[in-house]
Amino acid sequence: MTETPTTRTLSTRTKPVELHRSSFEVDDFEMPTGREEDWRFTPLDRLRGLLDGTPSDGQLKWSTELPAGVELTTVGAGDPLLLTVPKPVDRIAALALRNSNGAVVLRIPADTELTEPAILRLSGTGDEQVWGHVVIDLGAHSKATVVLEHTGSARYAAGVSVLVGDGAKLDLVGMQLWDRSAVHLEHVGIRLGRDASIRSTQVSLGGDLVRVVETVEYAGPGGDAQLAGLYIADAGQHLEHRLFVDHSAPHCKSNVIYKGALQGEGAHTVWIGDVLIRAGAEGTDTYEQNRNLVLTDGARADSVPNLEIETGEIIGAGHASTTGRFDDEQLFYLQARGITESEARRLVVRGFFVELIRRIGIPAIEDRLMAAIEAELEGVA
Repeated sequence: MTETPTTRTLSTRTKPVELHRSSFEVDDFEMPTGREEDWRFTPLDRLRGLLDGTPSDGQLKWSTELPAGVELTTVGAGDPLLLTVPKPVDRIAALALRNSNGAVVLRIPADTELTEPAILRLSGTGDEQVWGHVVIDLGAHSKATVVLEHTGSARYAAGVSVLVGDGAKLDLVGMQLWDRSAVHLEHVGIRLGRDASIRSTQVSLGGDLVRVVETVEYAGPGGDAQLAGLYIADAGQHLEHRLFVDHSAPHCKSNVIYKGALQGEGAHTVWIGDVLIRAGAEGTDTYEQNRNLVLTDGARADSVPNLEIETGEIIGAGHASTTGRFDDEQLFYLQARGITESEARRLVVRGFFVELIRRIGIPAIEDRLMAAIEAELEGVA
């Protein structure tokens, strides 16, 4: 594979927040034209009305598996909790919070350790437009795994606000397993308290267009964000993942690893990884990487890692991006042992993703995702 790193080292600015806008106000974000940096890869014509921001009564069907000690409630638009969540970072995210008229709140009290995952299943039943807001509120010194699963079809725009209290640990799994007709736009806004940690895994396999923007901010020192994701794009499918890790507190860590595969004419994936190390974030340790495997002709992977560094007092900062085809040596090794070329290719792809699948730590979900990847690879020649 060819490695194509891109690095930007920026001088200290008096107002670094202007580099990355965030606001609850929709009017603070202009209507995208496709020329903006935040939208230049996204096919706006396929959003099918979401940018207009028209309110809708559309709803997804919900089902849950909630361990003892987990509280699931609904709050209205004026609830004080909604003023404390991370701010939206683009127009769609701001519209989602405004038009959802409140939020579904998954609350795990302080000093609670869940032995089973809390699972939220959201399913669409047609082409209706749906706005949503989910808040995950993990109390101080708690430990939990939360799964958000999306299936069916809808035009869905949502905010997922993740509040991880001091000393708490959260494993978060987001699965975009929509039918092929679905459109999914989501901002996952994460705030980590002092000495808090999160392991987030985003999986995008379904949908016509999926765009997930994941941001991390640190409310105190000692935070640790481990962000991972995997995606497989088929012919005509657009899968886009954008990440922004804002290191504003000292002695925090972040590590990002995303892997994708593409097959079929017009398959398109986008990965944007941006890490900002502010002047006061001494002792930061961060690394991000994205790897893409192109399985057929006619597919395109865009990968842009960025570092914005405003202090030299850090432990480490780096990134890497690779996009390429099958490793001929691996294929030769497998074929030399009697494995057909098509099966060898599928084995290579499964091996490419297995590291990220196994980090989820929930056997039933791991098995389901491996089966879904198998189904995606049926057409690999």
